[in-house]
Amino acid sequence: MIWTYSVLILTVLGSGAAPILIKKKDTVTLKLLLAFSAAFLIGITFLNLIPEVFQEPFPFIGLFVLLGFLLQLVLELLTKGAEHGHEHDCKVYGKETHVSPFLLMTGLCIHAFLEGIPIVPAFSADIRSILVTGIVIHNIPISLALAGLFIHYGMRRYHAMGLLLVFALMTPLGSVVSRLIQGSTMQGLTPYFHFAMAVVIGIFLHVSTSILFETEQNHQYNLRKFVTVILGLTVAFAISLLGHSQ
Repeated sequence: MIWTYSVLILTVLGSGAAPILIKKKDTVTLKLLLAFSAAFLIGITFLNLIPEVFQEPFPFIGLFVLLGFLLQLVLELLTKGAEHGHEHDCKVYGKETHVSPFLLMTGLCIHAFLEGIPIVPAFSADIRSILVTGIVIHNIPISLALAGLFIHYGMRRYHAMGLLLVFALMTPLGSVVSRLIQGSTMQGLTPYFHFAMAVVIGIFLHVSTSILFETEQNHQYNLRKFVTVILGLTVAFAISLLGHSQ
């Protein structure tokens, strides 16, 4: 699992370091990365994660999917949508409202910690790999947007990189805590991990649909974004086929 945690951490630090060190924004690339990650997330969710949690007859599993969806709504009260690329202060009725860095980090850290909980041996290696791949791809545009906010706040480089490191550690921390629970003497924990995966599915559904159904400023769903979404879904399908063939 060490290599998995390393990839999760280095992806965040590497993606976030680029705008902090270069201090140059490319909003078009960020939007396309978001569209790809959202399409990939929703693809693996429907093709792999949902079938995995619903193959066992656990009661109220669908309720936990809904809980994850609603939980993400609550988290976005803190993050103002940083999970789907909102990298500037929000404007309400034409007035700019400041996003608190503390609340932003709190919301994103909870989000990342929850995503790490299902990364445990309770699920097959294929499912864990697919879940980790989805998180990694999703974290790239999040890290870019988060770094963009840090630049917007005028943070020093070492401060911004320190906060990115905290965010990067949250998903591995969620997995470590979950593995400790699984390795404890407690019995009958299988439903716990499936319920945790259901919550993550709800989070993925909210984040991915929020990105996919957002329109451009002129309310058009342009061709580049459409092609990017198709590419993301295709890659998700290809990975799903590869997993089933093994």
